[in-house]
Amino acid sequence: MGEVQFITHYTAHCSYVDSARLALEGGCRWIQLRMKETPVADIEPIAREVQQLCRHYHATFLIDDQVELVRRLQADGVHLGKNDMPVEEARRLLGSPFIIGGTANTFDDVKRLYEAGADYIGCGPFRYTTTKKNLSPILGLEGYAAIVRQMKAADIHLPIVAIGGITRTDIPALMQTGVSGIAVSGTVLRAENPVEEMREIVRAVGAEHFPPKSYE
Repeated sequence: MGEVQFITHYTAHCSYVDSARLALEGGCRWIQLRMKETPVADIEPIAREVQQLCRHYHATFLIDDQVELVRRLQADGVHLGKNDMPVEEARRLLGSPFIIGGTANTFDDVKRLYEAGADYIGCGPFRYTTTKKNLSPILGLEGYAAIVRQMKAADIHLPIVAIGGITRTDIPALMQTGVSGIAVSGTVLRAENPVEEMREIVRAVGAEHFPPKSYE
């Protein structure tokens, strides 16, 4: 079974909190708050709102990049891009209970993150996307299949989440490559009915999210 991760996005009609709420209402149970180039003082109040929503829906809540904020809020974990804090350092600061994900574009990236102690890999981009700057080379279906083959050969067992311009129609072929799940953002928010679109995406992946922390 696969997982669906939703990465928050801000549009003219939708705030970061609104985007998370729509995804949760649509059945997504893994939210990553991503607010690149935003001061942490501005991220924190939004993170607190999204965290409460995730708790209400028993969903896993990650924050992009902000390791100290993750520790302060006791979020479920952090996602670290290639230019963010190294996974080893984040693990030293956070310890074992927190989820740490890392961004990869090649098998060498995956191997490095595995050795550093990452819990999952956000691997992409699948295709060009406008929601991220400074894209790495496009992977496409064959790129994912090749990375999964190399991981099996190297006996590396880590969830691989495909990301980057993925739409609902891409899901069957993507899941055939052996990835564990997908991450979406713009394709949900651009839909006429975002909640229903997310519902259909979750159904298409056969999603069972990574188990969230249990809250008292």
